[in-house]
Formats: sequence, structure tokens, C-alpha cells
Amino acid sequence: MAFRKVASVAQLPPGSLTQVEVGEESVALCNAGGEIHAMDAICPHAGGPLGQGALHGTTIVCPWHAWEYDCVTGLHDRNPNVKLTKFPVQIQGDDILVDLPEA
Repeated sequence: MAFRKVASVAQLPPGSLTQVEVGEESVALCNAGGEIHAMDAICPHAGGPLGQGALHGTTIVCPWHAWEYDCVTGLHDRNPNVKLTKFPVQIQGDDILVDLPEA
């Protein structure tokens, strides 16, 4: 895995959620209370684009079928056996770097 720049902090104000494509990887980025989190952006339920959903506190809501995940842990709100892959995040100046698998 390697840290790669995926966005800038200025593009992700507190309370926001976005989706970025980095090579073959779709990454959902959220800023929950000033803390930035990165996770797999594909909903395990039906493949919905999580980064295009809504963020309520630390809860990401899938735009297709309203499945909910905690952006801090990656866990589904009702089934602890369903979990999103989380990626480590570093902030360098205004750059958001995410540790992603090598292509």
C-alpha cells in the first residue's frame, strides 16, 4: 500500500462526504467533526456509490437503499458482520493522503 493524494482539505469541509476515483479504487471521504475518514466507496449491499450519499454525524447513508455505515469504524448500523474497508489517512498541509493498495 502507498499513501496517495486524493483531495485537499479545502474540498472537504466538516460535515461533507465525497467520492474520489484513484486508479481502480473508489474511495469515500468524509469529514466528521473535523476528522477525515476514508473507506471503500462501494456499498456491499447492491454496489451503490457511498460517496454520493449523505453524512449525518458519523453515519454514511447509501443513496440507493439507505444502508448506513459508521465512517469511523466502517461497520454497518445493524449487522456487525458487514463492514467497509477503511484506509489510513494522513493530512500534509492542505493535502489529504490515503494509504491505498498498489494497482
